[in-house]
Amino acid sequence: MTQKEATSRRSAHETAATRNCIALDSVSKIYGSFAALRNVSTTFDAGSCTVILGENGAGKSTLLRVIAGLIKPTRGTVTVFSEAPHDQRGRMAYMSHAPMLYDELTAIENLNYFASLHRDGGCACVGNPEMALRAVGLDPSLKRPVGQYSQGMRQRTSLARVLQSDPQILLLDEPFSNLDVASAQHMVELLADFRTWPVPGGGNRTILITTHQAALATPLADSTLTMRNGQIVNSPAEPEAVR
Repeated sequence: MTQKEATSRRSAHETAATRNCIALDSVSKIYGSFAALRNVSTTFDAGSCTVILGENGAGKSTLLRVIAGLIKPTRGTVTVFSEAPHDQRGRMAYMSHAPMLYDELTAIENLNYFASLHRDGGCACVGNPEMALRAVGLDPSLKRPVGQYSQGMRQRTSLARVLQSDPQILLLDEPFSNLDVASAQHMVELLADFRTWPVPGGGNRTILITTHQAALATPLADSTLTMRNGQIVNSPAEPEAVR
């Protein structure tokens, strides 16, 4: 191979790695006799928003947790920016359908604590929990502990928690759960704005959303995929093609 060919091949590889910020190759996750994921292979482009559809137990949550590096696949490989997910966790944020908040603390106290873990981020919300809470439509002066919040308010507090870490990749598991229509629409608008936030060092924000409420996420989606029994039953497609 000539030096020119080697340079061209390396450049093509780097371009693909940049475009496909997340890649799964023959990924399976097996618990005893149950396969939560079955030989999943797909990629997600940098700067894209992908909506992942499927019934309960289809494997959607497991897919996000594998990408986030919270669990390891039984077989296959997952890469994020061409590295293992664990090595890129500082560039990702995962929001579970469970709020993952300290119930005895107020929203501002929760965010103050989590902000202290992300002081090196470039987002204006880092170290400014008031801004993060206002962004999701909550009053930062509210003194009630989050354990006394409605489910919708807890969900919005959880979103503020993950956004203030300034993630380049945002993984959202059923983010519209327990939200009324107005609150869900507000979240969609916030996520659309999040995609425009500048990334320190360059690049684009990437969002993966699992949801049963596809209509809510359609304005955000560049593509959708559908899962069933731990497998992708259709490849990422334009939203219009699946409606």
